[in-house]
Amino acid sequence: MNTTIKDLKERRSIHKYKPEQITEEELNTVLEVGTYAPNGRGLQSPLIVAVQDKAIIAKLSVINANILGQSGFEPFYGAPTVIIVLADKNRPTYIEDGSLVLGNLMNAAHAIGLGSCWIHRAKEEFESDAGKALLREWGIGDNYIGIGHCTLGYIAGDLPKAKLRKDGYVIKIK
Repeated sequence: MNTTIKDLKERRSIHKYKPEQITEEELNTVLEVGTYAPNGRGLQSPLIVAVQDKAIIAKLSVINANILGQSGFEPFYGAPTVIIVLADKNRPTYIEDGSLVLGNLMNAAHAIGLGSCWIHRAKEEFESDAGKALLREWGIGDNYIGIGHCTLGYIAGDLPKAKLRKDGYVIKIK
């Protein structure tokens, strides 16, 4: 089977990571692939923020868990790297563009042996006062909306098995 097809079929969301940080080379590979995601009219509306600072990840975790209504929950599953995808709301396809970046990040991670998971609530996170303060601190304008997070790290345990695909998933009209 073509390795790309194999990787796309075998990638899974990872909820348990080893504590050690990924290498700079691994991070750069995943980030570069993220920048090659398809985007509407080639406008490249997304912005990728890679966070490996434990204090910032902890701050993001608290904001995210509070939005979820589960104070004390660790929404990033202990991942040592959290990538935030934002997108320029002034572009007509910003949500789709950012979503495709997240897909590329996760597939690239799997292809090089890393675990990943899409974590929601980035929109609400960066609409909050604390989130807006972080964006200002990072020099990011208020035209950027949170699309999602991608956790990255080495998988602790076994790769989860795929669920069976539902009946009727595909409809062919010829």
